[in-house]
Amino acid sequence: MATPNVSHKTTEDVRKALGPGRPSLARRIVVWVVLVAALAVAIFAFRAWRLRVASKGPTYESAEVKRADVLVTVTATGTLQAITTVEVGAEVTGKLLAVNVDANDVVKKGQLLAEIDPEQLRAAADQALAQVTQANASILQAKATVTEATLAFERAKSLHAQGLLGQGDLESATASKQRADANLASAHASATLASAAYKASKSRLDKTKIYSPIDGSVLSRLVEPGQTVTAGFTTPVLFKLAQDLTLMRLNVDVDEADVGRVRDGLEASFTVEAYPGRKFASKVLSLHNEPKTSQNVVTYQAVLQVDNSEKLLRPGMTCTATIVAETKKNALTVPNAALRFTPPSAQTPDKKAGSVDADKKQHVWVLQGKTPVAVDVSVGASDGVLTEILGGKLELGTQVLVDVKDTP
Repeated sequence: MATPNVSHKTTEDVRKALGPGRPSLARRIVVWVVLVAALAVAIFAFRAWRLRVASKGPTYESAEVKRADVLVTVTATGTLQAITTVEVGAEVTGKLLAVNVDANDVVKKGQLLAEIDPEQLRAAADQALAQVTQANASILQAKATVTEATLAFERAKSLHAQGLLGQGDLESATASKQRADANLASAHASATLASAAYKASKSRLDKTKIYSPIDGSVLSRLVEPGQTVTAGFTTPVLFKLAQDLTLMRLNVDVDEADVGRVRDGLEASFTVEAYPGRKFASKVLSLHNEPKTSQNVVTYQAVLQVDNSEKLLRPGMTCTATIVAETKKNALTVPNAALRFTPPSAQTPDKKAGSVDADKKQHVWVLQGKTPVAVDVSVGASDGVLTEILGGKLELGTQVLVDVKDTP
């Protein structure tokens, strides 16, 4: 008798019992078990890392207490101007016959810039000259009359003394002489008036030619040949001239909070947008006393001297100036960040971090082992990056805390 195949029968029975979808479900269960186990391992590892970090404490960034020069500066904005700017106008009315210069031309003092038609003014001058001639002739005529009246008076006087001429005739001769003297004086006065009128006419005629009053260059030309200019209550401007643009001045507005630091002779520098990254040297010439108020902000104008020998700068450019108000040489310094820093969960002594009392007392933090400790210091000048330390238990080379890298 043959032995039945028990193993084959058992396998078939198991497959029938499980059904066709059971092996797939088992695999999914295994996958989920593996994922849960991996997540548990990750959570365990993260907690272990947190415990290690917490045991070490936070990691700090520090900076060294060092000696450096501290420059106390004042920043202000303003515009460049020529040292001398002259507006050249027309004092007489007329049509422009010629305009001899244009913008950017270099001119000399006394150079002819433009000419106005002189026809009418020349006629007026000729008329005034004729009146002068007429007045001089009147003087000659009056002198002759005076001579004649004087001789008649002397003769009447002699005859009256001899009893040959009556008193009335003597008085008539005296009056005639006095009238002749008065007419001569009037002729002299008329001649003076005529001469003055001629000088005025001649002056107006001369002003038809417009000359440069300075050595310099033409900033702008505001007229064209053939244009008629009218000199009335205001003088029409024909040209704007600037004297020697190799030397200029910079007018900046200094805030009232900084004006106590600015004085004559301080060194300064400034920048312009036309040349980014380049600084131009200058010096404070004067600080005006008259205040300027704009939107409730009070400023005072400081005038800075500018060397423009390279002729890169132009009038009207907007500038940002930095005036060096004070220089602290080889001062003991800390970064400003150290004065603003407070360690996490740390309590500052008696005041907030970075606050300043009446004695300019602040504090910085240093590490003693792994613990931040506050050190009181007295501060002085600051340039916005470094601050001078005037007093306190800080030594050269000490590491002060400025930031936190990692926090548990």
